[in-house]
Amino acid sequence: MKAMVLAAGLGTRLRPLTDSRPKALMEVAGRTLLEITLTRLRESGVTEVIVNVHHFADMVVEYLKAKNNFGMRIEISREDDLLLDTGGGLKKAAWFFLENTSKGEPFILHNVDVISNIDLTHMVQVHTQSEALATLAVQHRESSRQLLFDDAIQLCGRKPGREPPSMIRPVQNFQEMAFAGIHVISPRLLPMIQEDGVFSIIDVYLRLAGQGEKIMAFPADGSYWRDLGRPEDLKQAADDLKQGTLR
Repeated sequence: MKAMVLAAGLGTRLRPLTDSRPKALMEVAGRTLLEITLTRLRESGVTEVIVNVHHFADMVVEYLKAKNNFGMRIEISREDDLLLDTGGGLKKAAWFFLENTSKGEPFILHNVDVISNIDLTHMVQVHTQSEALATLAVQHRESSRQLLFDDAIQLCGRKPGREPPSMIRPVQNFQEMAFAGIHVISPRLLPMIQEDGVFSIIDVYLRLAGQGEKIMAFPADGSYWRDLGRPEDLKQAADDLKQGTLR
């Protein structure tokens, strides 16, 4: 199975830590975020990964070489001139998932700055059984940007901040859930990406869901999850590992 790790971000909320190294090489309890993410993916059956890079890109490349790519095939997608956001980054790396070796299998898209024990193997199974175009790990928690899902847990809109819900199709009932930064995607989606340049993959999901495509939720309320965007988040995650809250 294949995966993409989104690791190109500037890590502005982690400054001054990211003034001298990329966010992907920040450490939690002596392990880099990139190592933690790649290890979780490998334990879930992933053997081939593409990592996008921008901020201190060469440091990430040298780190992976020094670690022998953690025993995986790892390709690098450079965004040297311009950060492409999640959608643009995936579109640039689409070739990796359209190789003949992929055989149409779903792949995982994972932010490097989230740490969780969400069951990725089960998430892939649920995605495959539902025949969805994409499946998004979500939780009922506070977030500045909520996604909206109908009774069949299919994407039907979003709610940015305190603004009213924005619906892409009419539904009688919906629930708000926060996205966890982990996706399972069918390669069928890649040729459907019409957007160019810098854009969010969420915008692609909303457009396709509005056209009747199945973009599903994977509720993960019982799982540990933390965004590692600030220095205090790194410290809390390290404490959780020591205390056994996160394994």
